[in-house]
Amino acid sequence: MPIFEICCNSIQSGINAQLADANRIELCANHASGGTTPSYGTLKLFREKIYLPVNVLIRPRSGDFCYSESEYQEIIEDILMCKKLGYDGIVCGILKPDGNIDVTRTKNLVDISRPLSFTFHRAFDVSKDSSQSLEDIILTSADRILTSGMHKTAFEGKDVLASLIKQAKDRIIIMPGSGINDSNILALYESTRATEFHFSGSSSTDSVMSFKRQNIISTTEDDYKISTSDIEKIKRTINKLQ
Repeated sequence: MPIFEICCNSIQSGINAQLADANRIELCANHASGGTTPSYGTLKLFREKIYLPVNVLIRPRSGDFCYSESEYQEIIEDILMCKKLGYDGIVCGILKPDGNIDVTRTKNLVDISRPLSFTFHRAFDVSKDSSQSLEDIILTSADRILTSGMHKTAFEGKDVLASLIKQAKDRIIIMPGSGINDSNILALYESTRATEFHFSGSSSTDSVMSFKRQNIISTTEDDYKISTSDIEKIKRTINKLQ
């Protein structure tokens, strides 16, 4: 039975993931922007309320994955904070300007994170070469790679994912993620035989605001929709592989 990791952006999403019998959670903020590091308040309360294993996304900003020295030091401090708070894993990764994996700095982050697990996140999907990037990440001693197979969704990248899993030869876990749901997870599993899957299973709910001034705060999202992990969506997706 594969491990199902649910991407959560709030305490309520974490509670819903537990109720849906998920195996693990990835906690992040700003999911619509690809995810960034959660606030200290979220991290503290989430760890107090959620009993599932939780890996925390450490990403100081949206955009690319090539970080300045000050951003790199910020990443280190956030990892150390997560260790103090009792989290189970770190999700992070760094690229060089040429699109290759920054092996030296990423390996240092892996070492700093221990004994927590380390997932190299979807920076992999915008790296220069999937095969070489896989080998470089293995050199860092990371435990897994979260990837859509260098496509917008994991289902679109299923052939690349299958190739990566074959190349990895159990040296590192390849965890498909992005766009996975109850309509495609079975076909994705049959194509890749992946042992772990990452998805959000989220639904949007209307804000409780009765007064709504539109298009002021955000021009790309609906400011009056709230995304939360959906218990039934998660259950339906997991049940496809049971």
